[in-house]
Amino acid sequence: MIELPQPQRIADWFRPERPGPLIGPHVLQTGHGRIRADRPDAPRAVLVETGGDNFDLSGDPSAFRPGGPLRGIFRADQAFEAVLRDHSTELHRWPRVIYELQAPARDVVPVEAEVRRLVPADARALDALSPETHWITETWAGPPGAAAGGLAFGAFVDGALASVAIPFYVGERYEDIGVITEEPHRARGLSAACANAVVKDVLSRGRRPTWSTSPDNIASRRVAAKLGFRFVRSDLLYLVGRSI
Repeated sequence: MIELPQPQRIADWFRPERPGPLIGPHVLQTGHGRIRADRPDAPRAVLVETGGDNFDLSGDPSAFRPGGPLRGIFRADQAFEAVLRDHSTELHRWPRVIYELQAPARDVVPVEAEVRRLVPADARALDALSPETHWITETWAGPPGAAAGGLAFGAFVDGALASVAIPFYVGERYEDIGVITEEPHRARGLSAACANAVVKDVLSRGRRPTWSTSPDNIASRRVAAKLGFRFVRSDLLYLVGRSI
């Protein structure tokens, strides 16, 4: 697989967009990540990679040549499952549920925190988050990229960043929202407050907010319901070379 020097030429590979992981569109929209293919012209298989080992694999499985063991979180059609299994030490299916906001944004109960848009100077506060919540900036090349992107909102409690929401994937039509709250500050409405600020921001840009989570993540599903998101479909990711 070779990296495409002009990935915008294959933008149609990722259209039409649908709610859920928008890995290809995110790389094209933000520049965070890379797109590879089996050949530079008229590719038959395309592999997109963004931060946090998040991958999108599409096209013809017979044209996909990994060149070594695979590891990461893959969005791929079921036709690629055998190829992924053959090139990894382990493979697990990870069920997902996808929601979309199809109505105006709701108001949420005010919280005892300062909720505001993050700016480049907040990179240090993002970097100070606990390791278990660092994934929130992965698709933005880490805290500096997430802070500089201008799309994240955070809740500050006593001057410290306690919760963050950000479009984890940015597409042309949809933006898929991710949110975290540090463990000592959970169950205080901070996730909903930050995510709702992002929802309103996404709508102001003429795009549709979406929400992806796992069926057993009850807390995440409750926040989505509180904000007015509605279930649109089930999905599946592959955990390749790693445990659930």
